[in-house]
Amino acid sequence: MDHHGGRPRAERARQLADVLRQQITDGGFPGGVLPDERVLGTRFAASRNAVRQALSLLRQEGLITRRRGVGTTVVQPKYGHGLDRLTGLAEELTGRGTVTNEVRVAEEVPVLPAAIAARLEVPAGAGGVRVERLRRLDGLPLSLDTSYLTADIGRTVLTGDLAARDVFGLIEEAAGVRLGRAEVTVHAVGADPDTAELLGIGTGAAVFALERLTRLADGRPVRGPHNAARHPVPGRTAGHRLTPSPARTPATRVRGGR
Repeated sequence: MDHHGGRPRAERARQLADVLRQQITDGGFPGGVLPDERVLGTRFAASRNAVRQALSLLRQEGLITRRRGVGTTVVQPKYGHGLDRLTGLAEELTGRGTVTNEVRVAEEVPVLPAAIAARLEVPAGAGGVRVERLRRLDGLPLSLDTSYLTADIGRTVLTGDLAARDVFGLIEEAAGVRLGRAEVTVHAVGADPDTAELLGIGTGAAVFALERLTRLADGRPVRGPHNAARHPVPGRTAGHRLTPSPARTPATRVRGGR
């Protein structure tokens, strides 16, 4: 198995796909054209194989197309959605079953990926915190959530009970203020092999991909991009409720959403 930075290639490819997906969402590639594999590998300190696999995942999702002589281009960007009521998954599913969290990663990151740092509006060298949790409803896999937090907030969040609590509440306690709003993108994708195995579904099965940048009341970003791959649990209604902010007219195109 190919490892890079101590992580299996499949996991590294999924993380890189998350970063590239966010840049696509933000319009971060001029003219909708992505750099070649060598440039991407250098930019994100990833192996050529991991870059190729990440691009393959995005192509399967329908976000990019790859053609000889043309390169890798964005098919259709996704646009954000403002919220003014921020709730966690456990709160949303109150009364519908027991939500549990398996903390797969909870660590400080000394240097943030450039795209993540730009979203959090901090220098890459400021570092941050990365959290990944596999969430279950009544023991059945429901979502795989990955997020980055700013260093000051994240370090305090790491001392909290990530296995039992929603990250929203931990962030508010760390910041000493209420959360303000978030920008959310929702679209349907096919589960990559690594995510599919963790969620107990078939490779390519449809899941909801949610990407969220969370801000404090003063507008400061503290968590993002928060990527969640979710699929419905039989007999449950498990989606997040999205409440548009009246102060902003959302320009949103949602694929596979409800």
